[in-house]
Amino acid sequence: MSNHSKRWALALRGSDRPAYLAIADAIAEDIQTGALSASQRLPTLRKLAADLKLNFTTVARGYGEAQKRGLIDARPGQGTVVRELVASQPVHRPRAGGLLDMTMNMPPEPRDRALLERLRQGLLGLAEHDPYELLRYCEFGGNVEEREAGAWWLRKRVPELHHQRVLLCPGVQSALLALFAVLARPGDSIACEAVTYPGIKGLATQLGIRLQGLPADDEGIDPDAFAALCAAEPPKALYCNPVYLNPTTAVMSLARRQAVVEIARRYSVPIIEDDAYGLLPSEVPPTLTALAPELSFYVTGFAKHLGAGPRVAYLCSPNARYAARLAATLRTTAVMNSPLSCCLARRWIQDGTVEAVTLAIREESRQRQLLARQILKRAEYQSKAEAFHLWLSVPPPWNRIEFAAHLRAHGVGVVIADTFTVSGPVPEAVRVCLGGSASREDCAHSLEIIEDAIEQAPELASRVL
Repeated sequence: MSNHSKRWALALRGSDRPAYLAIADAIAEDIQTGALSASQRLPTLRKLAADLKLNFTTVARGYGEAQKRGLIDARPGQGTVVRELVASQPVHRPRAGGLLDMTMNMPPEPRDRALLERLRQGLLGLAEHDPYELLRYCEFGGNVEEREAGAWWLRKRVPELHHQRVLLCPGVQSALLALFAVLARPGDSIACEAVTYPGIKGLATQLGIRLQGLPADDEGIDPDAFAALCAAEPPKALYCNPVYLNPTTAVMSLARRQAVVEIARRYSVPIIEDDAYGLLPSEVPPTLTALAPELSFYVTGFAKHLGAGPRVAYLCSPNARYAARLAATLRTTAVMNSPLSCCLARRWIQDGTVEAVTLAIREESRQRQLLARQILKRAEYQSKAEAFHLWLSVPPPWNRIEFAAHLRAHGVGVVIADTFTVSGPVPEAVRVCLGGSASREDCAHSLEIIEDAIEQAPELASRVL
């Protein structure tokens, strides 16, 4: 074993980073300390793999990472050598330390300068208002102008929506809390996907409501299972997340929507349509609310289309009477919306900022999905081209808990399937968010750690990774 290999073997044992990154780090360290000089030849891939007791692919990725950082070159006839003049240049080291949180399903944050300036101008525009107007108690659900702006924004998904059916709410979760409380009592049941948005599990527990999980595939809820449940014990409502189902990214097909609506009508079951991601895809089937406006409650907001910070969501009821009941329920828990957020929401809808940010999020999500396809070569996962999360199947002999713990130890946070499962067997899967404040480089780095873990067996991971 060469001196280089001995040093690198020690470096790998002392590193908490994936082996291929630790190899590149060790090469960078040797260049900076003078242990490697310009044009010096490095061990061959097979020799280094044998010396370090790693597989060939991991070592090849290590050299590839070092080449990407500008440390080494592969030269025909000479093998792999240290780049000329590299010792006098600063060595780039990717983001290290701390947890890259891929657990919160946040949209990516496009860094386009014109878009950022547009957002800043919207925030500065609040200064045009009488400060006390934005500091007083206000009417719950927004004023007429704010509701009209929300109705206009949502008419792409809910045609002919009148502002009297619209309430502004401080986030989608508050709207769902009010809907569960109005439509069901303790001991009642609400049907939902068997694997679904985890926020409703907490709501149901808080209110003493039973969730009845229904099997679903990539086209949505199984209509036969829904019909059988309604025939045996009609639920007080059906909750569904029909576009980019969190976590599986499934999109309910038009045929499934029509079948679900027909069953809901037959048994008079209200539909709670959580369309949190509904404006992200460039093409999507019509909403359940558009198909059955007389029994549907539609919920969406800014959290996935712009950002969660403003806490702005919209709740659309079948009629003004239900809107009044829901407003009364929400008032007891939230008192009112933030006047600053309502004012800003109206401004950003009317001047096109929300639309512009949504389009930018869509494009950035496409780019990150491309990264996932390029990096996750061995992984099996479900996603959509314009979604900003994916549902990753955990390959045996890993299990989901060990896999998530291993990733966390290496700086990547993901969410295990238990969090989303209402009934039935828990899938061996994790949800991976590609958005949030992480840059594309951070996202790629995390995906490489995930791919590296998939490549390794659990019993080898502690030694190799």
